Amino acid sequence: MKKFLWIAGAFLVLASCNQQIEKTGYVNNTRVVSDFKEMKVAQEKWTKKNNEVRAELEEKAKQFQIEVQGYQTIMKSMSDANREKKEQELMAKQQGLQREQQAKMQEIQQGSQVEIDSIINKVKSYIEDYGKKNGYTYIYGDTEASNILYGKEELDLTDKILKELNGEETKTTETKE
Repeated sequence: MKKFLWIAGAFLVLASCNQQIEKTGYVNNTRVVSDFKEMKVAQEKWTKKNNEVRAELEEKAKQFQIEVQGYQTIMKSMSDANREKKEQELMAKQQGLQREQQAKMQEIQQGSQVEIDSIINKVKSYIEDYGKKNGYTYIYGDTEASNILYGKEELDLTDKILKELNGEETKTTETKE
C-alpha cells in the first residue's frame, strides 16, 4: 500500500510539472489605438476635411445671409405677391443649405467611422497575431472602463505592441514570460 501511495504521489508531482504555464499579458487598448500612427493620420485627414467642408458651408451661409439682408431692405417696396414669392424662394434656399450641410456632415462622419473601424480591426488582428506568435494564452484589453484594475508592469505589452505597429522596432519574438 505504501508503494502504491509513493507511486501515486510521484505521478502527481510529475503530472503537475508537465502542466503548461499559461502566458498572459495586457494592453491599454485606448492608448494603442490613439498612439497608432495610422490613427493619427486618419484623424488629421478627417479633421482637415471637416474644416474644409465647414468653411465652404459657412461661405454659402454668409452669401445667403447677404441675400436675406438685401431682401429685407427692399421688401417694403415689393408687392405682396412678389414678397411672398421671394420669401418662399429664400425658405427653399435655406432648406437646401440645411440639407446640404446635413448630407456633407453625415458623409464625413460615415467616412471617418469606416476608416477608424478598419484601423481598430487592424490593431485587434495585430494583437491576436502577436499573442499567437509569442505564445500567449491570453492578452487582456485594458479600456477606459478599467476592466484591469491591477496588472504587473512586466505584463503590460502596450509599448511593445505600439512600437511594432508603428514600425519603430523590428518584429522579434518575445522570450520573457
